[in-house]
Amino acid sequence: MIDKMLAPEEGSTNHSETPLVSSSNNNIMRKLSGFFNRNQTISSGSGTGYVEFGTFSEESSTRTLGTFAGVFSPVTLSMFSALIFLRMGYIVGNAGLLVTLAQFAIAYAILVFTVMSVCAISTNGAIEGGGAYFMISRTLGPDFGGSIGTLFFLANIVSSALCISGCVEGLVENFGPSGYLIGDLIPDGRWWEFLYCTSLNILNLLICLIGASMFAKTTVFILVLVCGCLAITFFTFFYDGFLEIPIPDSNTLIQNATEHVTRNYTGLQGATLRSNLWPQYGRDYTSKGELVTFATVFGVLFSGVTGIMAGANMSGELKNPGKSIPRGTLSAVTFTLVVYLSISLLTSATCTKELMQNDYLFMAGISVFPASVAMGLLTATWSAALSNVIGGSRVLEALAKDRVFGPFLDFIPKGTWKGNPVAAVIASAVLVQFVLLIGSLNLIAQLNSVLFLLSYLATNLACLGLELAGAPNFRPSFMYFSWHTALVGLLGTMVMMFVISPIYSACSILLCVLLVVCLHLFSPSKEAQWGSISQALIFHQVRKYLLLLDSRKDHVKFWRPQILLLVNSPRSACPLIDFINVLKKGGLYVLGHIETGETSDNGPDPTLSQQLHWLNLIDHLKVKAFVELTVAKTVREGLRHLIRLSGMGAMKPNTVVFGFLDNQDPQDFLQSNDSDYQNQEFENDVFPLRSNNTLQPIEYVQMMRDVLNINKNLCLCRNFSKFRKDSKSVSTKKYIDVWPVNFLDPGENDAFDTTSLFMMQLACIVNMSSRWSKLRLRVCVCDEARTSYFSLDSSAQSHSDRLRHMLRRLRIEAELFPVHGWRAVIESHGCDDDRYLRSVNTLILQQTEETAVTFIYLPPPPSDNGKLEQFYNSLEILSRNLPPAIFVHGVSTVTSTSL
Repeated sequence: MIDKMLAPEEGSTNHSETPLVSSSNNNIMRKLSGFFNRNQTISSGSGTGYVEFGTFSEESSTRTLGTFAGVFSPVTLSMFSALIFLRMGYIVGNAGLLVTLAQFAIAYAILVFTVMSVCAISTNGAIEGGGAYFMISRTLGPDFGGSIGTLFFLANIVSSALCISGCVEGLVENFGPSGYLIGDLIPDGRWWEFLYCTSLNILNLLICLIGASMFAKTTVFILVLVCGCLAITFFTFFYDGFLEIPIPDSNTLIQNATEHVTRNYTGLQGATLRSNLWPQYGRDYTSKGELVTFATVFGVLFSGVTGIMAGANMSGELKNPGKSIPRGTLSAVTFTLVVYLSISLLTSATCTKELMQNDYLFMAGISVFPASVAMGLLTATWSAALSNVIGGSRVLEALAKDRVFGPFLDFIPKGTWKGNPVAAVIASAVLVQFVLLIGSLNLIAQLNSVLFLLSYLATNLACLGLELAGAPNFRPSFMYFSWHTALVGLLGTMVMMFVISPIYSACSILLCVLLVVCLHLFSPSKEAQWGSISQALIFHQVRKYLLLLDSRKDHVKFWRPQILLLVNSPRSACPLIDFINVLKKGGLYVLGHIETGETSDNGPDPTLSQQLHWLNLIDHLKVKAFVELTVAKTVREGLRHLIRLSGMGAMKPNTVVFGFLDNQDPQDFLQSNDSDYQNQEFENDVFPLRSNNTLQPIEYVQMMRDVLNINKNLCLCRNFSKFRKDSKSVSTKKYIDVWPVNFLDPGENDAFDTTSLFMMQLACIVNMSSRWSKLRLRVCVCDEARTSYFSLDSSAQSHSDRLRHMLRRLRIEAELFPVHGWRAVIESHGCDDDRYLRSVNTLILQQTEETAVTFIYLPPPPSDNGKLEQFYNSLEILSRNLPPAIFVHGVSTVTSTSL
């Protein structure tokens, strides 16, 4: 097994004549096979690439089936099932030859395109047990794959019951009252038929309990037998002449108590063929005389040819599933199509409409050896039922092993004996027994067809997604497919589902969607690292749209914040991370973190181990953000890296946010019991609790200056540790305050410059969110003594009027709040800076009792390095003891008054 996997494929170029594994290395290989477990993953270096080895010693012992016994035989018998001997008269007699051929063309087109998708997926990697479910779940992800796998399992259960019902119907027609072979050998009646169905189900159970090898031997023997019976039937069509065939007593629509009714078999006649070209729909005597339609005929026809997954279901027992599934399935599809078309043509050329519509088992009446029809019918339907129940049990076992339904199916893997899922087989047989209570074969057929079509739809969808995503690792060795074939198969299955039964189809799709939602929310397998096609498709589309997003076409009307938040200690920054998520207004949000120190030439990057923890933190805080981590000698250097490199294309941060540099002890919001953000899973060694003491005020102000030099808006956030308790009781607050005054250098036009407009825009964004919408936006106006201080003409328009007019034009709903006490504060400006700043701080503090967050004007830092520390001290005094406060400086226009 290992030799085959490691040796080069046939026809491949090998530049060395020495085999990769020689016979002298058998001992080493045996040790390797014992060392590597099932699905062992080997990492190469520190990279993310990996090589998946196939299954080793334990599973290789269960892989005993080849292409013919494991795929061709079960697929062929499943596609013959009850249709080949029992329903050709029903189909041709009602739909006519031309419509029958059209229906076979439609059905086989859907099947062939679906088989192409199956072949493409099955030759793109190692296939384990579970067949179609395994392929779909590993492509579309656990939630979608689990839901389709569940419905596919139910489809196999229904199909098994369908074939058992067909087998019993043939048994009664041949050995029941007025039977073709031996009349009155067995009694007839609803409960007698149910007893026969139960007996066959038990027989299937016993064979499946023995194992897959017994199943394979059985199917090969039955296939030889069925082909022999078909040969006798073909000979009969050419050999027999005119015959009168008695209508069975089970046809209560035409029989009467006094005489037996007969209908004609004409032998090969051109007139008979012409009379059967067009549809002549009648009534179905097995369904209480219900009117036959195109949909019911197609439902019965398609239910008989839905066995293309019978081979894929045995993927866990196939020696080489990547080779056997395509070859065996395509061969079986071709073989059955030729047989069906031939029988349709011969039937329409030899049988009258009345014979076909009133005697579905007419082949037994015309056969030169009637026992051959009975033998072929019974064995074909029985083997198809056997194939479906054993295939369904493998799907159930795969669902249980993947823990799609959590502990509910844990008993399935435990009930395995010598690789045979005994518990899954028993559970499948029990469910088949429940389906058998439905009774009517044709009623079961429609439900069966819809469920199989839904699973085929998902298979085509999986292949279409892989092809459209253009993932480099999707390179199947089966090349006869494209996105066109997958799309045609997908659309065909979807249309024919609703043609067969709109009610069943709608209910099946609704159930599938419900299962997807439930599994996405509650299934333990939702975190499985199988890879989901959705991520590949999202990447594909995002890349295209990022290229279309042209920064040269930006317009201020559609401006939104795209924020880079610099986070030193995630444990103490949870409230700030949460608040900035509100501030972004659907824009880009990047959490940046800098690891200071020297990078090693030999060791791994220190940020690699942190990435997963940051993503888990984002999930816990429920914020929509990206993470950017970097390593630099200093925080300032790292900030430059993040500003320049964060984002992509036109989606790059336009606003940088810092926490404020202060000497407060950091709080651990992830471990604190009274925190809104508590999560004990984040241990202390995951995110160490850090303070800002390593950063000096001068470097901090230089970082502010760097941000503005790169033409980014700047925000400094302070006291957001208080946001923890305020976030629980926003309803107790009333206001969001904006102070459009440059307190370090007051000017008449402060409220109308770029920074104040940017500040009002941010405050308006916060107020627009549902969480903050009940608060009122308040613009604090310092008008008192303004005229005397700035020596304005009394006839000029007042500052408040100008501000009110501007807010109206910007459509910002805010109230103007005159601040009293500004005269005394402004008079101290220029005398004693610290005293003035403390007065401003007290003035702001007096207005914030009912304020949730305060926006404060941030002037640009001085260019003189000697004044940087003084600038920092001014900001520190200005914001001391305030509620959550944000210093804001804008560098570009972000508001628009035009339509």
